[in-house]
Amino acid sequence: MDRRDQMRAADSDRAAVADQLLRALNEGRLDLGEYEDRLQRAYAAKTYADFDGLLDDLPGTVPVDRAQLVPADGAAAPALRRGPDGRYPGATRAWLADTWDGYVGVVTVVVVIWAITSLIATDWLYFWPVWVAGPLGAVLLVGTVTGLANGEPQRWAAKREAKRQAKIEKRNRRRGEQAGQEEPA
Repeated sequence: MDRRDQMRAADSDRAAVADQLLRALNEGRLDLGEYEDRLQRAYAAKTYADFDGLLDDLPGTVPVDRAQLVPADGAAAPALRRGPDGRYPGATRAWLADTWDGYVGVVTVVVVIWAITSLIATDWLYFWPVWVAGPLGAVLLVGTVTGLANGEPQRWAAKREAKRQAKIEKRNRRRGEQAGQEEPA
């Protein structure tokens, strides 16, 4: 075991691993049981060695032993860059994830509430989460099909990139103003 494995993990380390696990759940790479098990292990981690095996089999994740610190402005989603043809490659996948991630979270919460109440009642209660998941899923499905047919992912990616660029420019202006104030006159 190397020295890093013995170092204590911070709350931000546990949260970063939990975010990557949620992303894997939303992508369908983990089932709910596997996600809950790994999430419990992530939040119970005391050292970096306790994170071993939580992300190793998931593509697009960085194992904790090679991870860098999270930027001060938060873990922003990866930028979508315009391709040579003027379109944003990967925009459809990112738009679908953005569109459906709230649905997965809501359905997960109501199913967990139903399961807990069933356990407390010591009987399987009527599966009422279907009345949340069904109509909400149908509305999202119609919106998804309509959006895909109308090219919404490309417009969404362009707006998102414009906002990201504006944020970067604002930050750079602020840094420039601060640097100008620090110089002696």
